[in-house]
Amino acid sequence: MSGNKKKTITLRAKKNKTLTLIRVRAFQKEIYEYYDTQGRDLPWRKKLNPYRVLVSEIMLQQTQVERVHQKYAEFLAAFPDFEALAHAPLPRLLGIWQGMGYNRRALALKTLAQKVVEEHQGKLPREPEKLISLPGIGPYTAGAITAFAFNRPVVFMDTNIRRVYIHEFFRDRENIHDAELIPLVEQTVDTGHPRKWYNALMDYGAMLKRKHANPNRKSAHYTRQSPFENSNRQVRGKILKALVAEPQFSAAQIVKHTGMDPERVKENLTKLTTEGFIKKEGRTYFI
Repeated sequence: MSGNKKKTITLRAKKNKTLTLIRVRAFQKEIYEYYDTQGRDLPWRKKLNPYRVLVSEIMLQQTQVERVHQKYAEFLAAFPDFEALAHAPLPRLLGIWQGMGYNRRALALKTLAQKVVEEHQGKLPREPEKLISLPGIGPYTAGAITAFAFNRPVVFMDTNIRRVYIHEFFRDRENIHDAELIPLVEQTVDTGHPRKWYNALMDYGAMLKRKHANPNRKSAHYTRQSPFENSNRQVRGKILKALVAEPQFSAAQIVKHTGMDPERVKENLTKLTTEGFIKKEGRTYFI
């Protein structure tokens, strides 16, 4: 082997860590020991089917577990399957979604359910590349659904998983890219029990957030969430809450009901109408 080839391989190994089998087994043992004794009892881990997994994953996007815990059972009781969700009246859907935030997710879920019913015979696709083509599903959600719903050993990244791998393998580094973490996820995934493995990683990552300075601050992808108070998200949420409570309102009534700045209310009314959340007839707005 030439000197140049040796140098190339050494540099590649340094950039993308290669773990020994002993290190992999030790890491898996550490994660599973925590999960087996302190793993979370979450309702979406019971009575599994692809629809239930999908609903939980969309709900968990940018929303705290505790809040999803409160809404999950209510949502399933109202819309128990793809058929029910596909035909759900939008006012009822948004009414049940209240308190979850990011209402686009509710609309995306309904549109997704319609596509599953119309184009996939009511069955959620098993392939990540097909899942990504559906509304509201990105690479992470596609991977999570594949692992949790179908128990397949895919490789994906989210904030909890990222936190675990930074804490375990990059304690002395900053500005860590996911491109450095993904090879480690691939090397350590329990291919025989991917569903259990990713549940264990999620719980270990949640524990790290509570007990340690957030390792994700070392990630090159780390960003702080923008404040909710007086944001457009707050304005939109209050508008939709008002229109869920009352069949119809004028712009002036919505301003009074929400207590928000009139110009911002009118701006967001236009956006919500364009996006299909609400409708307008004359001076009246309704869902």
